[in-house]
Order: sequence, then structure tokens, then C-alpha cells
Amino acid sequence: MQGLDDPAQARHAWRRFRCILGVMTVVGIVAALIAVWLVGRAYGALGWIATLATFGGVVGSIAMAGALMGLAFMSSGTGHDEAADAAGLDTRTGRAPRKDVGP
Repeated sequence: MQGLDDPAQARHAWRRFRCILGVMTVVGIVAALIAVWLVGRAYGALGWIATLATFGGVVGSIAMAGALMGLAFMSSGTGHDEAADAAGLDTRTGRAPRKDVGP
């Protein structure tokens, strides 16, 4: 077994993914607090809706970037990328190349 089929490797990969996601969420919270503080200094006191919107937007954006980065690392680290290359899949579409179409 290889990749995520192996329970030990799957456990390690998901633990690393959760670690990356946790670190990026903490970074997002710190960045959001700084962003709310800077916007408050520039425009004066913010309403609670503006504060929540700024906070949520910054944390959500950074957490999403961390999740996508973590999934890319998991795909590469567990051998899924190499398995897709070995299967001869089209790198643009992720599907098997069509045999009835010329070059």
C-alpha cells in the first residue's frame, strides 16, 4: 500500500495538513487583528459589522489559502502527483488523453 491507502502514511499526511491549517488560521487571526486596528486608526472607530466583516474576510482568505496549500502538499507528499503522471493523464484537464483526436 502507498499514499493515503496506508493508514500510517494517511495519519501522518492528515496530521501535517491539520498543522498547516492551524498555523495559517493563527496567522490569519493575527493579521486580522492588525488589519482591524489599522483600518480603525485610518477611518476612526468601526462599527461592529465592519469589524466582523474585516476580521472574517482576512481570516477566511488566509485560512482558505492555507487549506489549498496544505492540500497541494498532501497531494505531492503522498504520491498522488506521481501516480497521476504514471497514469498518463492530461496535465491540463486531469483526464485520460483522447485517442481519436490528432496532435
